[in-house]
Amino acid sequence: MRRIPPLGGEHPGERGAAALPAVCHCLLLETEADGLVLLDSGLGTADRHDPEGRLGAEWAAYAQPARDPEESALRQIVRLGLAPRDVRHLVLTHLHRDHTGGLPDFPGARVHVHPAEYRAVTGPTDPHHRHSLDRFLPAHRAHGPLLTPAVADGSAERFGFPGVARVSGLADEVLLVPLPGHSAGHAGVAVRDGAGRWLLHAGDAYMYHSEIERTPPSAHPAFAPVQQGAQTGAEAVRATRDRLRALRRDRGDRVTVFSAHDPWEWARLTTPTPLPAPAHPGD
Repeated sequence: MRRIPPLGGEHPGERGAAALPAVCHCLLLETEADGLVLLDSGLGTADRHDPEGRLGAEWAAYAQPARDPEESALRQIVRLGLAPRDVRHLVLTHLHRDHTGGLPDFPGARVHVHPAEYRAVTGPTDPHHRHSLDRFLPAHRAHGPLLTPAVADGSAERFGFPGVARVSGLADEVLLVPLPGHSAGHAGVAVRDGAGRWLLHAGDAYMYHSEIERTPPSAHPAFAPVQQGAQTGAEAVRATRDRLRALRRDRGDRVTVFSAHDPWEWARLTTPTPLPAPAHPGD
């Protein structure tokens, strides 16, 4: 993906840091009862062979996706010694191209989304239907994915967010937490880790860590046009980020929040000796 430069000019603590490629952060869960569960699917193997044809020439020119199929979720699962056919469930934050590209690689898996996202792509009377369907690319749905709405309880609340939906058919607790604004039914995916803490994959609710780690928040100019071009509501995006900032501040010892594309955040979470996050004065 496109290399993202550090904000060295505006934030002195980032001077000297290297530009890093944006990521498509997916999680793989191994469950006893339900096989493998993949949270978001990134770009698929076919997308990497023909990004212009499958993802759109304009999008591919801006995002500059890696063409190496070994970076796909499918190939990474194989390298772990696991069988892709054991991926029985895909749980998606939303249905934009950089999150749905892997769907054709797992054609038999059930695909779970928040009910609002499901309605937006399946219901022609939904006010966001055309906007949402245009972003759920034909190449990613031509195989007829088993799209399934999660089960929402109008009174359910978790982490201070109302409207939480439970992924049906899973023995383990996997929750879709509404994080509105980026898409009609955009949601974070929450799961418990082995230590009893929660991981909250926030998708594209924010794209740069300083949007929720800093007060006042700081966006990245490479990500901001992407967010603004896709969002269904700027005010909803701001409100969601405010809630995520409060969640990180008040419950950071119990909930780890991360986004889909921030490479510095990815490095902190995945390397034994993490790369330092770009620092800001006063952090």
